[in-house]
Amino acid sequence: MVELAPHAVSAANSRGRRHPEPQPAARSEFQRDRDRVVHSTAFRRLEYKTQVFVNHEGDLFRTRLTHSIEVAQIARTLARALSLNEDLAEAIALSHDLGHTPFGHAGQDALNACMRDHGGFEHNLQSLRTVDQLEERYGAFDGLNLTYETREGILKHCSPKKAPELGELGRRFIEGTQPSLEAQLCNLADEIGYNNHDVDDGLRSGLINLEQLEEVGIWTCHAAEARSEFPQIGGRRLIHETVRRMINSLAVDLIEETGRNIAAAGIRTLDDVREAAPLAAFSQAMHAEHKALKHFLRINLYQHYQVLRMTNKARRIISDLFGAFMEDPRLLPPQYQQMARNDKPRAIADYVAGMTDRYAIREHRRLFAVGEI
Repeated sequence: MVELAPHAVSAANSRGRRHPEPQPAARSEFQRDRDRVVHSTAFRRLEYKTQVFVNHEGDLFRTRLTHSIEVAQIARTLARALSLNEDLAEAIALSHDLGHTPFGHAGQDALNACMRDHGGFEHNLQSLRTVDQLEERYGAFDGLNLTYETREGILKHCSPKKAPELGELGRRFIEGTQPSLEAQLCNLADEIGYNNHDVDDGLRSGLINLEQLEEVGIWTCHAAEARSEFPQIGGRRLIHETVRRMINSLAVDLIEETGRNIAAAGIRTLDDVREAAPLAAFSQAMHAEHKALKHFLRINLYQHYQVLRMTNKARRIISDLFGAFMEDPRLLPPQYQQMARNDKPRAIADYVAGMTDRYAIREHRRLFAVGEI
């Protein structure tokens, strides 16, 4: 086992759980968090939630589940290299998308629009709501009763207006302090994961091609290295070889730059991490390369007309479902009818956000297609 740095999160400096529990016998508190996430209903649903391509469009495209697993692998590597808490990094990575809607960001945008007059909708807050309240697995409490540090890592963003509602967890958004380094690294591991794997999925789908990618510096550099080392390489093998080199270069740069930032700031304790400026970062040169890749994907993949057609359908499905349930909450399953008596819009948002892509499509057909039940 790697010895933790003094500024890493550990059992000794953890702020614990909202509901006290006996210490686990054969694992750490953060392993327990990870295990609870993996066994949760929300985690299983990620298998059928969109990353970029809707689930039925192909068996080999990433889903929220495979994305979360890939982010967890990157996060563990980063944490180990910096002598941080790998188990915490993994728990955060596996839980960061639990509250995501069906149909990816299109679904989130549509549900947020539906909830505009009812407090809005944001998937990070919904992920926290999922682990704090919505999961029903234990007799002693609602949710999963995760540690403060895992919950802190799940909550990447929060508006100052919402922050006071979250008590201690929301205080850093008001005071301008930072989360743990494990949480900071998970945020960037998420970006490394989805940017590079969206390149892979985009090429597999045919919506982007190798010629277009020649304008992206980080791709061109690593593809040239792969061709130089393996002159006969081509096809999927070239793509995989290039993508893995891109991920590695980003991870190594992030480790080195974060290490320099920790040393320069004189970080000695977890409290030092929280009081410092953000420490996890790419170098200036790598940040520019990473930003260029994100820009390329936004223009050429996420705004591709075929992707936009699906996102337009997704928005319509989410809006139609929300409107139908708001008009008549008796259409909701019994569990959500009961929740709707206290807060109808939020109960509907919980139900819709928990849907998989294919369940949302089926539910839309049941409500709007003649002959469906």
